Amino acid sequence: MAGGAGSTSQAARWHKTLHRVRVGVRRAGVDYFRGEGSDWIALVVLLLTIPALAAGTLLSPAWVSPAALVLPIFIGGLVLRPASLLALYAASATALIIEAMLLGPYAEGPARVTPGTVLVIASVGLTGLTVAQFRSRVGVPWRRGGTMLFDLRERIRVQSKLPRLPRGWHAEMSLRPAGGQSFSGDFVVASRTHGGHILEAVLTDVSGKGMSAGSRALLLSGAFGGLLGSLPPHDFLPAANGYLLRQEWQEGFATSVHLVLDLESGDYELFSAGHVPGVQLSAGSGRWEEKGAEGPLLGVVEEAQFDPLKGTLRRGDVLMLFSDGLVEAPDRDLTEGMDRLIGEADQYASSTFRGAAWHLIEKVAKDVKDDRALLLICRE
Repeated sequence: MAGGAGSTSQAARWHKTLHRVRVGVRRAGVDYFRGEGSDWIALVVLLLTIPALAAGTLLSPAWVSPAALVLPIFIGGLVLRPASLLALYAASATALIIEAMLLGPYAEGPARVTPGTVLVIASVGLTGLTVAQFRSRVGVPWRRGGTMLFDLRERIRVQSKLPRLPRGWHAEMSLRPAGGQSFSGDFVVASRTHGGHILEAVLTDVSGKGMSAGSRALLLSGAFGGLLGSLPPHDFLPAANGYLLRQEWQEGFATSVHLVLDLESGDYELFSAGHVPGVQLSAGSGRWEEKGAEGPLLGVVEEAQFDPLKGTLRRGDVLMLFSDGLVEAPDRDLTEGMDRLIGEADQYASSTFRGAAWHLIEKVAKDVKDDRALLLICRE
């Protein structure tokens, strides 16, 4: 009985130890691919490939060229930290020296270690080390870099999502970054406040375009989203202006338009911070009217004042707010661009504006090298 109990206890200990090892290996692998753990697994694998490639070169140099050592060096530049990369380079240099000694002078045959081979491997190694050092300074492993950028892009998209409106109202927006990029300096934040019967929407155009303005747009969209609904409407743009001034960016200005719409009466107030005017379609007359409030750029003047423009959306009326990339271009002025936008929008006046935001950008400013945004609100 005692022997049986001892063997059972020993088996249990072995099973527990094996389980710990298995969990540790799995955790190390998960941490590595998430960019949170050590790179020793990749280093070991790459170090093992070096003698394998060297052996292949010595046994069959016509099929396995000495330049094949560039493969683990290239991969190491993507996955290893600088310190680990130096260890990999040392092993590769050792293998290259051994190959040169055993294969003989490079002039005796094509499958030899030539000066060109050494130059190619050294160049790839130097490039990989530069990339690894940059990645180390940034603190973003290559395995997480693309995921992080994707998460940032999705965060901007989610923050720009419009809230669901009551029956009788329709709102949609479309963003188009410059040059087909994923990041835009234009963004929209919106929220229903005061018990849900007030719609507040802010369309902002950050200075710059594309990737250069995307990071600032992400920061501002989060800050503006937090301010929206937390302050009285008249205090939003002054607070946003103060926030930009505190950032002290070299390109620290932005234009913005803030809409405060009563979803019960249709009355609205429009605040502008140096933004291009919007346009409103009156269903009664069938005419478009320019709607532009006065106010300085955000992030330029301290204690700036922003006076609202008041209006009303009646049944069938449409209000369009947009960034300057939609109506301005080097070969045309603002008036011409707005006339073209209104002309295209007139085609939807007799039917419905649902889905019109995307198509209007496509027709009016498809290939413009600037960020474009369009916010469209209809009272049906």
